[in-house]
Amino acid sequence: MTTTERLHVRLIKRDLEAEAELPDDVQRNVPGNTLRLVGANALQSSGDQMVNASTVLPWLFHAIGVPAALTGALVPIRESGSMLPQAFLTPLVIKVRQRKLVTLVGALVQALSVAVMAVTAAIGSGLAAGLTIIVALAVFSLGRCLTSIASKDVQARTVPKGERGQINGLATTASGLVAITLGLAVRALGEGLDAQTLAAILGIGSVLWVLVALVWWSVHEPVDAPSGRSQSDLLRDRGEGEEEQDNWFAQTLTLLREDATFRSFVTVRSFLLVSSLSPPFIVTLAVQAGAPALTGLGGFIIASGLAALLGGRIFGRMADRSSKRLMTTGAALASLVLLVLVLLDTFLDLDGDSLATYAIFVAAYFLVTMLHTGVRVGRKTYVVDMAEGDQRTTYVAVSNSAMGVVLLLVGAISSAIAGFGVIWALLFLAGLGVLGVVTSRRLPEVEGLA
Repeated sequence: MTTTERLHVRLIKRDLEAEAELPDDVQRNVPGNTLRLVGANALQSSGDQMVNASTVLPWLFHAIGVPAALTGALVPIRESGSMLPQAFLTPLVIKVRQRKLVTLVGALVQALSVAVMAVTAAIGSGLAAGLTIIVALAVFSLGRCLTSIASKDVQARTVPKGERGQINGLATTASGLVAITLGLAVRALGEGLDAQTLAAILGIGSVLWVLVALVWWSVHEPVDAPSGRSQSDLLRDRGEGEEEQDNWFAQTLTLLREDATFRSFVTVRSFLLVSSLSPPFIVTLAVQAGAPALTGLGGFIIASGLAALLGGRIFGRMADRSSKRLMTTGAALASLVLLVLVLLDTFLDLDGDSLATYAIFVAAYFLVTMLHTGVRVGRKTYVVDMAEGDQRTTYVAVSNSAMGVVLLLVGAISSAIAGFGVIWALLFLAGLGVLGVVTSRRLPEVEGLA
């Protein structure tokens, strides 16, 4: 047994029956490809911690004197920008028979974008610097869009069912370690956390994405993988002409209309935003209660890193058993945490200076963030396991494009509701999570286990 095979056995609980169904050349490369995929995803997740639109970039904007109005654009551009173009780009990606080349290009685009942010942070200030970073973030999101479309297909071509969730979990765990280290370093810097230091952090992030590109290049991906059924196949079966087949918007609507299972997945995923959109409101509620210690950048990074560290490996194995159950259970528990927090805030006189109040808000933030790790790992594993070939690529792209729209809509609604009180926004998101659990009953199991 080689060193690579020993590491594979140590890190991954193998599914020998699923591996046996793979072509011989793919089977031989499973151990090496598994380690490469873990490495690529871990490096990318670690880079994300250093270019976090919810923590690092807002702090940077404050340090270089960017107007506060631009800060509110960071998260929508980062999240929606990586999702909305996916259905449009999918026909182009499908033409590339080795999808790892697409992930490589996406990683290099992200590396270049972060490098521009780093240089801007080091030498720029004010509105001009803020606009430059916003534009670089939009380009960064486009690179992430390419990576998101193709990476899941590479994983499905090179690793069998029963092992994919563990790869996502291991990568999340590794990024958690990086986040905790970064958070501790930031906390230690204290008042020394200036624009130059943040520029250095962004520079390290740029280097990480260059390494991501190199790792993707080393993956042994089969060129002639089964293509499955794409959106164009579905339109062709219905007798649509060439013009309709080339219309990505028409293809997207057709897929959502004709594929009941996929439509159910997109619907359920829309309701599972409870765990992704609620953490900022928890922080706001904490600040309103007088707990300013929670607003430190280092504290937030440590909390999110610890959640990823603890949840990554556990949730990875749970996803390989039932990604559907992991998604819905995570959303249900996140909704429960929000309801308990609202009750405590309503009926207790929370004083931000007290240790009990500090513990309540930290615990709520940590739990929701960790549960979001589970929801995300489950969602990624589900969409990879539910289809084959080009159909999988299409599923990933169309669901992400739809979610880009939903994210903007739900984000706008929750923000408007928060104008009447943060508690009402939390109750709204908790209600979405409950709807997600109810509607998930229509989703089939895709791992073959009940």
